[in-house]
Amino acid sequence: MAFAATWLALREPADRAARDQTLLGQAIQAAGPSPVVLDLGCGTGSTVRTLRPLLPETTEWRLVDNDQELLDIAASAVPSSSIHLLDILDTASLPLDGVTLVTCSALLDLVTESWLRELAASLRVPFYAALSYDGFMKWEPELPLDHAVTEAFNRHQRRDKGLGPALGPDSSARTTAVFESLGWRTEVATSNWQLGPDSEALQVALVEGIGQAASEVGEAGATEWAEQRVAAAPHSACVIGHADILVTPPPEDSHALR
Repeated sequence: MAFAATWLALREPADRAARDQTLLGQAIQAAGPSPVVLDLGCGTGSTVRTLRPLLPETTEWRLVDNDQELLDIAASAVPSSSIHLLDILDTASLPLDGVTLVTCSALLDLVTESWLRELAASLRVPFYAALSYDGFMKWEPELPLDHAVTEAFNRHQRRDKGLGPALGPDSSARTTAVFESLGWRTEVATSNWQLGPDSEALQVALVEGIGQAASEVGEAGATEWAEQRVAAAPHSACVIGHADILVTPPPEDSHALR
């Protein structure tokens, strides 16, 4: 599972605008007065660039990804950060000692429920997971194939993304269920992308990816749909559903990992 830096750069402004500000503020508070933040699947460092201005300058950052090139880009945003070239599948190897907040962005829809359960069992500190795709799309102007392509894309999202069968659009509900079963408090907020003509480049990249994925699961009209959407991008708008989640441990577990 890896993503091109160009795609991550395209989506970062939309991600930043979409984050629920109330939940973001609660995550900042949950990090504590001397934050040690572990960012899973950090990519080029979008989460770091979003959270860093809101946290103390002394915050310690631990960045985890399986792509050295992306790690190097992320580390350039925080020269004092530590980088960890790791496969997040290996939860036992995650550098959790002393961490006060674990974060990720656009990750939970790609992971398996078994991985999520392993992670939940290993955590004793708050977990802030932003921008998980939730299966909702709405386009203006509408096209006849919008619904069929969305359904096909959602099926594709549940396929193996390199970690096993992915949670896809069910990620928010399953994350809530997994952590609540362990007694954690969960909060979920909407963080939808709101894209207009000013986001033409992102719209084009998005619909090309959606069209390809829908084609791979057998939607015959997906290529035509993508071509029409690309042509319409200079004057179209869309809402792409995402959710932010903050989970906090039971009071007796609210301390940094040892």
